Amino acid sequence: MTRTELAKFKQILETKQAELARVLRNREAIAIEKSADALDEVQHAAERELAIRNLDRESGLLRQVKGGLARIDDGSYGVCVHCEEDINPKRLAAVPWAQYCISCQELADRRSREDDAEDGSFEEVLVNAA
Repeated sequence: MTRTELAKFKQILETKQAELARVLRNREAIAIEKSADALDEVQHAAERELAIRNLDRESGLLRQVKGGLARIDDGSYGVCVHCEEDINPKRLAAVPWAQYCISCQELADRRSREDDAEDGSFEEVLVNAA
């Protein structure tokens, strides 16, 4: 990868990092609001849960962006952290913080889904036990 390409990706990642940092500073949506109406309480709780999930997703993305910047600094950007093959430039153009090639990303996604399915079945056991 050329220095010009690396500089372009670094600029994209730095811009994304600043954007995410700005979004993550706004945590007003997770404030606990009390209401006399039970229906309003449920609505506030649902909105708070959604805001928390969004913050969690955005903070995970920020970690990935910071990881991409770290890989640029240490010279390993554009190389899959699992199989050490080059990541397709089209993939990097679409997802500049990608740390895996397509094949390894699919494997990681599959494992994540399997882990989620196992966690879900455990939660079902707990719900049914209660």
